[in-house]
Amino acid sequence: MSISTHYDQTAPAEESPHSIGNGPRNINTRDGHIDPGEIAIGVVIGRASEYFDFFVYAIASVLVFPTVFFPFASRLEGTLYAFTIFSFAFIARPLGTVIFMEIQRRFSREAKLTLALFLLGGSTAGIAFLPSHAQLGTTAIVLLAVLRCGQGVALGGSWDGLPSLLALNAPQNRRGWYAMLGQLGAPIGFILAAGLFAYMLYTLAPQDFFDWGWRYPFFVAFAINVVALFARLRLVSTPEYSRLLDERELEPANVVEITRSQGRNLVIGALAALASYALFHLVTVFPLSWIVLYSDRSVSQFLEVQMIGAGLAMCSVVASGLIADRFGRRTTLAVLAVLIGIFSAFVPMLMSGGIFGENLFIIVGFILLGLSYGQAAGAVSANFPARYRYTGAALTSDLAWLVGAAFAPLVALGLSAHFGLGYVSLYLLSGAVGSLAALSLNRALEIRD
Repeated sequence: MSISTHYDQTAPAEESPHSIGNGPRNINTRDGHIDPGEIAIGVVIGRASEYFDFFVYAIASVLVFPTVFFPFASRLEGTLYAFTIFSFAFIARPLGTVIFMEIQRRFSREAKLTLALFLLGGSTAGIAFLPSHAQLGTTAIVLLAVLRCGQGVALGGSWDGLPSLLALNAPQNRRGWYAMLGQLGAPIGFILAAGLFAYMLYTLAPQDFFDWGWRYPFFVAFAINVVALFARLRLVSTPEYSRLLDERELEPANVVEITRSQGRNLVIGALAALASYALFHLVTVFPLSWIVLYSDRSVSQFLEVQMIGAGLAMCSVVASGLIADRFGRRTTLAVLAVLIGIFSAFVPMLMSGGIFGENLFIIVGFILLGLSYGQAAGAVSANFPARYRYTGAALTSDLAWLVGAAFAPLVALGLSAHFGLGYVSLYLLSGAVGSLAALSLNRALEIRD
């Protein structure tokens, strides 16, 4: 596949709207050509950096925050409090999308992306400087909640349109393959975050870890965001990238207008990948909290098993692209929703089955997650007309995270602790049923495939 735009290199500056007063864009001009591989790399780097921030916070919510910010509560209650604040980012994310779409409309894509990523990195690094509850009392918890909301607003604002551009320019028989590329960021981000925490747990005494060691991954997250920012700006700031977005009508749309005219597609798109988003936290965050609370198993060793699972998830994300191109995205998502529903029945047996059962839950869960999540992006944006796709894809993704993943760790841990692991099965099963119901209405996916 080749994506290229050509324009007259000898034309005067006034004939190119992107060249007027746009020095940074001209620096990156590469003879009017953008290779699909460059877009793919930009997508993977951008998503991996965001997921690294995401998982650093998620892992800290289990290992650190109950002790540092909620010492007055039992370990279970402290973890539930931490998971409550964990959900704030997903609640704030749609608001961030709306705010930063307006910033893009008034200023530029570059300004929006730069501001969003610095807000994300600043909020993440700010958590590293937070005093503990012992030092600042309730104010420390309030500041943690504010910074978590800042992460959510920034994640909503960091949408750059690259996945939509990639999907729109994908060949007819390769849409599944290109849809999965951005999803590789999730397992990559998890491996980096889990590996860093595992290393800190291995090398530091418990007192040192809780005093200062846990803060280090948050500093690293800021550094990674800076690197990712320049990698993405190198592509986003080019005139040919802007030209491609303009040709595809990938511009911010009015939120009220898109809600009125595309409300059905927003809801269906969010629910179509519900099983995948529900499973997302049930194999990453929830089992870690269960091990910490109800097992004598080494946390660092369990993180290593999860890293192996995430590596297998990377392979299954890639496989999902091949499978979806062979059988269609709608069929692939529907079959995976059924398999996730079947898998949900085995949650109590596996999670209470000792080390072997826990490991098997992680391995199988991550493989299913990779296969289903690998095509979740296709479900998000396939229904929207071109002029609504940029904003529609962002809002639908926000809603999918909010409905499917925001409260999953809180609900799963609360239900399992008070009523048993069987209720986690019901929770995951409800996600699978929701996906199948939405996919039955989502005929546009089948037609486009």
